[in-house]
Amino acid sequence: MLAGARTTVLTFIIVIILSIPLGFLVTLVARCRFRPVAWAANIYIYVIRGTPLLLQLLFIYFALPLIPVIGKYLALDRFTAACLGFVINYAAYFAEIFRGGLLAINKGQYEAAKVLGLNKFQTTFYVIIPQMLRVALPAISNESITLVKDTALLYAVGVPEVLHVAKTAVNRDASILPFFIAAVIYLLMILVLTVFFRWIERRYRFQGE
Repeated sequence: MLAGARTTVLTFIIVIILSIPLGFLVTLVARCRFRPVAWAANIYIYVIRGTPLLLQLLFIYFALPLIPVIGKYLALDRFTAACLGFVINYAAYFAEIFRGGLLAINKGQYEAAKVLGLNKFQTTFYVIIPQMLRVALPAISNESITLVKDTALLYAVGVPEVLHVAKTAVNRDASILPFFIAAVIYLLMILVLTVFFRWIERRYRFQGE
């Protein structure tokens, strides 16, 4: 069970580290004035959010290697394929969260930054992003908690995470105790995340006062 928990935690860390910056990048691309690029980003968001994560995992691991000519170069090991699927999926959701955060910022903030002589880079990183994160934090927290639970889908490509190990133990020992242990492990991970994000929210609230 602990080995499965390590896999779950490692997957979570990798996906969070990669999907949040990628999601923000997709948000910026979707707001690009060059229409074809913006359309491509919005189509990506629509397709990923409109199809099940399980289907995406199965496609990356089982279907990509079957593509003629280039398929052999797209074959990935189970864990890498799973992480890739999660990153692609969650980046789309984070992109929508960040888009909502940007829309919530008053246009006067951009004008004030311009009056102060800030360039676009300074305005984005010192004025807009901090305010966007303050607005988006609750949604990011919820999505992160969902990610912990979604890691149970790793079983689809044969990665032994917590639930997979628990199910194997239940079948082997004819006991439901492993399911309760798995539930406790998930609850502990979510408790840690909840405390962490509430701490961040308090810091942001304090800085904004």
